[in-house]
Amino acid sequence: MQDERLIASRGLSGAFSVFTSRLRSGDLGSLPVIVGLIVIWGVFQALNQDFLSPRNLVNLTLQSAAIGTISIGVVLVLLLGEIDLSIGSVSGLAAAVLGVGLTLHGWPLPVAIVAAVLTGTVVGLFYGALYTRFGVPSFVITLAGLLGFLGLQLYILGKEGSLNLPFTSPIVEFAQLQFLPPIVSYVVILLTVLAYLGSRMAARSRRAAAGLSTAPTTMLVARAVGLAVVLFVPVIVLNQDRGVSWMFILFVVLVVIMDLALRRTSWGRSVFAVGGNVEAARRSGINVRGIYLSIFALCSTFAALGGILAAGRLAAVNQSSGGGDTNLNAIAAAVIGGTSLFGGRGSAYSALLGIIVIQSISSGLSLLNLDSSIRFMVTGAVLLLAVTIDSLSRRSRAAHGRA
Repeated sequence: MQDERLIASRGLSGAFSVFTSRLRSGDLGSLPVIVGLIVIWGVFQALNQDFLSPRNLVNLTLQSAAIGTISIGVVLVLLLGEIDLSIGSVSGLAAAVLGVGLTLHGWPLPVAIVAAVLTGTVVGLFYGALYTRFGVPSFVITLAGLLGFLGLQLYILGKEGSLNLPFTSPIVEFAQLQFLPPIVSYVVILLTVLAYLGSRMAARSRRAAAGLSTAPTTMLVARAVGLAVVLFVPVIVLNQDRGVSWMFILFVVLVVIMDLALRRTSWGRSVFAVGGNVEAARRSGINVRGIYLSIFALCSTFAALGGILAAGRLAAVNQSSGGGDTNLNAIAAAVIGGTSLFGGRGSAYSALLGIIVIQSISSGLSLLNLDSSIRFMVTGAVLLLAVTIDSLSRRSRAAHGRA
């Protein structure tokens, strides 16, 4: 409240004072990952001029969508201070259900997609029931799930072990070939900026009517202009090649929807409350059991959806679907993007920022002809740095009474 009054009275200078005050108190928000992304892009561009080329950036967005979608679910479960180690296996299981349904049983595509997504939802509800009913730690539940659902994936695939999806299938075309026309992408950005400005102005009017402090109109306009620049510049670059893929748009839309759900609904506020202090949340009347069930269900559902997108991207499902570094990248993206491992702090946008960082590292090292061993080491170092920053900022917030 004090910060809002300062912004209302001093405008842009007040906002800058609030920003610097929060930084000193350890409330870093997304600043570390944004600075890190700028550094990563600057270094790789200096080493290889093709890194920021339109073609490479389009490929980067295509590579980010599937695992980024899985990472949205990881963000949700981390907000409760829990973990899901089986997201890779669940995504592979969903891909297997999709592939077998389409190629061996001749299911219509909508039926196969619904079956695959519901598979993830049922898995998440199963996890949530075990956690809330018997108190089994999520680490143990999902570690067992990692092994069990990997086995189920192999059983479903059977002796074939690998299935190719038809290149004419809509899911393959969606993941590989469908891009927004340039003019449509610009119109979408314009409408997004106008919607943002309109919502902020409406919120300002409601606060003014209630006699509360309000941000100056110039600040709201400045934020809208900043958002327009952030959106228009990369889209202009991407449109110099194939453009913005529908699959990446779907990923971004899912991020925005979950961000709104977390920030603007009573369910979202309950998630942060449970992640911050579960006993206090229970005593305040929050349905803690329902929150855990919904979060575990959503986490596995996003894992299943990510597995479907990955299958479409590769036009294949096999025994390694959901394996390899899927778990590593999805969890690392959430943490690197700014979601706290201690629960109660984070944003759906962590999945977007984090996966772009990870894929930027992978893309940059590939352009430099360095093998995957270097990528694993660099990604691990970045993850460790992100967790260290989170721990230090948490300690600083506690010292300044902002924990």
